[in-house]
Formats: sequence, C-alpha cells, structure tokens
Amino acid sequence: MRGGRWRKVASQVGRSATVWAVSTVTMLVLAGILPDFRLQSPDGESATHIAVTAAVGAGAFGLLSALAWPLLVRLLLLVPALVLGLLVFVLNGSLLLVALRLNPASSAEAAPETAVVVAAVMSAVASATGAALAVRDDDAYRRRLYRLSDRRRRRGPAGPSTPGTVFLQLDGVGHDVLVAAAEKGLMPTVARWLESTHRLTPWRTDWSSQTGASQLGILHGSNHDIPAFRWYEKDTREVMVCNRPTSAAELQRRAVERTGDGGLLSADGASRGNLFSGGADEQALVLSIATRRRGRENRSRAGYFAYFSDPANAVRTAMSFVAEVGREIGQSTRSRFRKQRPRVARGGLYPLVRAFATVVERDVVVAAVMGDLLAGRTAVYADLVAYDEVAHHSGPMSRDAEKVLERLDRALALIANVAEHAPRPYRIVVLSDHGQSPGETFRSRYGLGLGELVRAGCGLPVPRKARRTRSGAEARAAVRAALRRPVEAGGEQQHPARRRSEPLVLASGNLGLVSFPDVPHRMSKEEIDARHPALLTTLANHPGVGFLLVRSEEHGGVVLGAQGAEIPLDALDDKSGPLAVFGPGAADAVRRTHSFAHTADIMVNSSHDPADGEVLAFEEQIGSHGGLGGAQGRPFLLSPLALSEPVGDGLDLVGAEQVHHVLRRWLRESNGPQVPLSTEPEERAA
Repeated sequence: MRGGRWRKVASQVGRSATVWAVSTVTMLVLAGILPDFRLQSPDGESATHIAVTAAVGAGAFGLLSALAWPLLVRLLLLVPALVLGLLVFVLNGSLLLVALRLNPASSAEAAPETAVVVAAVMSAVASATGAALAVRDDDAYRRRLYRLSDRRRRRGPAGPSTPGTVFLQLDGVGHDVLVAAAEKGLMPTVARWLESTHRLTPWRTDWSSQTGASQLGILHGSNHDIPAFRWYEKDTREVMVCNRPTSAAELQRRAVERTGDGGLLSADGASRGNLFSGGADEQALVLSIATRRRGRENRSRAGYFAYFSDPANAVRTAMSFVAEVGREIGQSTRSRFRKQRPRVARGGLYPLVRAFATVVERDVVVAAVMGDLLAGRTAVYADLVAYDEVAHHSGPMSRDAEKVLERLDRALALIANVAEHAPRPYRIVVLSDHGQSPGETFRSRYGLGLGELVRAGCGLPVPRKARRTRSGAEARAAVRAALRRPVEAGGEQQHPARRRSEPLVLASGNLGLVSFPDVPHRMSKEEIDARHPALLTTLANHPGVGFLLVRSEEHGGVVLGAQGAEIPLDALDDKSGPLAVFGPGAADAVRRTHSFAHTADIMVNSSHDPADGEVLAFEEQIGSHGGLGGAQGRPFLLSPLALSEPVGDGLDLVGAEQVHHVLRRWLRESNGPQVPLSTEPEERAA
C-alpha cells in the first residue's frame, strides 16, 4: 500500500518536472523568435544565466497559473462568456509578466502584447505535455478531468455498481440526416453503435417542432400550451419566447405545476447547456436559471468557470473559435460567389454567433459532461446546438452542416471514452429534439413577408415594394372585393377601427401566428371575417400557405385551405383535405394545439412539397423547423440494446411527452434512485 503511494508520488513529480522542462525550452525558443521578448540584458549574459532565468520564469508561471488562475476566473463569473474568453488571454499574459518579475536577478522583459502570445503558447504546450504523459495513467487522467469540471463531489475509487445514464441531445439533427451521415462515414462512432450496441428509433414531434416545446416535454413531462417558439399571450399581454430566460423560467414553472414533480433529472441529475433544468441538482449553462441568484454550483455560467479554470482550455477554444469564424466567412463567400440557392444573409455578427455555438458551447458542455461521468452522477442530460445553428443558415444537408456532424461525432467518441474511466458503468442515449426541413424563405419566393401579407389582407398600409408584388396586389384586390369599395390610387383606405385592430404577426420557422392584441379572447372565424372580410381568404388561398387553424363558433375549430376548403376539427383526418400532404399524425397535432389556452387567433402553416420535403420559412432561414412538413417533425432516439424497446412493435413514438415517459422507464430499469412518477397521460389529458 505504502509502496503504491510512493510510486504515485514519484510519477506525479516526474510528470511535473517534465512539464517544467518543456515549458523552459518553450520559453527559450520564444525568446529567440520574438523580438519583443528577451531573457537577457542588452549587454548579453551567459547561457547558464539565461537558462536559469527561463527555468525560474517557467516555474513561476506554472505555479501562478495553478494557484491564482482559478481565483481570477471565479471573480469573472458574471462576465459574459465571449468577454471572458478574451480576458483569459489578457490575464494569462499578466501572470507571465508577474512571473518574470519574481526573479530579482533576471533582466527578462516582454512587451504586454508579446506576453499574451508567449503565455498562450506556453499554456498550450504545458497542457499538451501533461495530457500526453497522463494518457497511460488512469488516475492522472481522472484527476485532470475533475479539474476541468471543478467537481467538488469526491467519490471513492469504487463507484455505484448500477449503471448511470447520459442523454446527449444533438439539436436539430433529424432521423434521416443521422442515417445518411452514418452511411457516408461522417459519423463513424454512430455507425459503429448502430452496427453493434444501439438501436435507432424515429419519433414524431408535436405541431410545434422546436427545442422549447420538445425539450420541455422531454425533461419535464409536459409541453402543454406551447403553440410555437414565440407567441403572444393576451391575458398577460406578453410575447413569450422559448429561448428568453424569463420565458424559459415561466414555462418550466408551469410544467412542474402541471405534472407535480421536478423532472427527469430530479434524482442525482445534471443538466448541461439546456433551456430547462429537468429538476437537476447540478445545472450549468441552463437558460431557465439564468436570471436567478444562486450558489456557484447552480449558477448558469458555472460551466464556464469549470472550463476556463484551465488556461490551456481557453487557448485551445479561442484558436478553434477564430478558425470557425474564418471558416464561416469563407463558406459564406463561396456560397455567394457560386450564387447558390436558396441562400440567406450570413454577415454581421452571425460568424461570431456560429463560432460560439459550434466551438465554445460544445467545448464547455462536453467538459461538463465528462466531469459528471467521473463524478458518478446517475443521470446527465446535455444539449449540443452546433448543427441546428449552422443548418439554419447553410441548409440541413449542406457541406457546412456535414462538417459540424463530423465534429459532433468526435465529441460523442470522447464522451464514450471518458465513460470507460468513470467510477460506474454508463449507458449513452443519443437523441434529437426535432429535425430541419429545407426550403427557401417565404419572402424570397413571393417578395413579401407573412406580416406584410396579413396587413395587406386587413387593408392596412404595407411598404411600396410589398404592394407591387403579385401577392400584395392580390391581397389588396381581395380587400376591395370584400369591402365592395375602391381603393384610392395613393394607397389603402384608412379606417381608425382597423388601426386599433392591427395584428401582431410572429414566426416560428414555417409556422406563423396572427393575434389581435386589442381583443382579450381568442377570436373566432366569424369575428375575424366581420372585422377583416378578406384576411382569411387571402391567407388560405395563398400558394405559400398550406392551411390555417381558427376557432369557430359553430364547429369549435376549423382548418381552412385553398379554394374554400373548411373542415371542422372533429371531421379532420390525415388522408384528405389540406393536411393530406403533411403525413400521419398531422390532424392529431392540430387538434391538440387547438385545445391550448394561448393558441393564436390564426395559426398559419406554410405549404409543403412532399416530393422534396421543402417548406417555406416565415423567418430568414433555409433550414427551418417549428411547424408541420418534412424532416423537421422526425427526430430520432438512439438507445443501447441493454435498455427496453422504446415502443412496441407496430406502434409509433409520438410527442415529446411520450419520449419523457420512455426515458423515465429507462432510468428505473437501471435500478438506481427511483424517479418519481408523474400524473398519467390519460389523467393529464382529462
């Protein structure tokens, strides 16, 4: 026992000495290369003196990085992540300048900007050397990852014998995209799992095929009353947006109140990079807690501290960040020169947003999951958003998106490798919250947006460019015919009553929501026709609109389509009428959304071409999701064969709430802490 302890001490001392020696050599090399960094006086000094100066400086820099760095980063937890990433380099350079001054016999000096470069290179080299030496040492590897995650929970060498479960959400990756990527060799880890240890199950989203509705249903068992990604609530007079911290917190509160329990992760769970907590004790980068004042362990930005507490991580991530910005600029420029269609603008801050989603968020979340595995947590749920962000602007099957899938596969492989070093066995479940459907935007095809079309259908002023489009002219003609009065050459008739009822139009992918804020209740078809006689006809007959959902005083609710189609909800099916092209389950999804208290006055779903799976986004996206039509409603569930079948033979897995119950069942099968059962689906429906 004592001999083993001394061997570990000797091994650690040997690794530290090696890292110190490599850092010293690195400093000497940099001093010879960089003109503003020197380790000797202008008169010259002996080689021995220079070597000692480098050794003392490298040692002091290493000690300062180990002792002072975590404290400095902890003080900056409230700084936004992008700013923290930049400050990391300034702080690192400052530590180097301090280290050089600690040797009173040294005349070493460096310009501030050069110190930043030297410190970054030395941190990267030291980290790489330490990692290389620790590869064959499981204890060292485990300790290093503990530092990355700032894990305070210390377990003994033998963890629980029951398996834990890791749920990894690949945001926006559809079932067919995953299969194609595995077959093309883009995702070898996924392909290997499919051939040996895992099964792939598609599932069908609700009408609102987006992360807010899907993830809330998966983590908390209820996504009731979420009609879209953004919607207007007449009772509170607020626009709810799923990725807004205050909205996310309120949606989570409502879900917990409806189900009566904390969520999927309420028993020894961790939530990483999600919109919602799932009831986890450990939360980092979780949007629903971003506005709260909590302890450091549960603060939303705690994950950034866990990651940036190692300066080498900041260097590596920053280099990848810059490379990703350059990659996006190059890909966007190539797309523009080749005049690819469809295409949306990708300038402004988008390259930075993309780099944050595909590099910073990925690195921080993966590091947090690695720490959770080595801490032996029972259930971990993490969201990787990289593909979804790129596919929105480049297209779900573009070359740009395929490159992101390759990097996500490497992240899965890394997590699987770390799981082998964990103190308990782990089962890795990979899933997605929705897919993405390709297609050009509604505006690019017709020359005006949904909001302008709605205003034209109401007889309200629209921009001259929109008035000149065919859709705008047809809408104005419909208004004239409905009102049986001409429109003056200068523009539309102006009526104070109409100004008071100007609609609020919101978009969620290819799903549009039209609300009239001055009416306190959900308007009926009859009320809308009385106020705006041409509006519903204009929308329903537009070639870019698939169908409308409105409340009806006579039938309760109706779906409207082209050429006067009007089908009551109780007579609605998937085989005929406006919903026929949207596939199985569309009618049930529409009926469910109609029952929500905050469904908009008019729900507008774009047209869909089943031949190529295209939809028309009401937002500026060429890969979109949020409504019905195409691959956006067909995500996947990749689960180990050791777990039970998600659903029985011949049955479909429908809705995020059903996925929640499947994941709960799998947690119970692991014989770990029992997750409390929520109210049964039948009771909730009642």
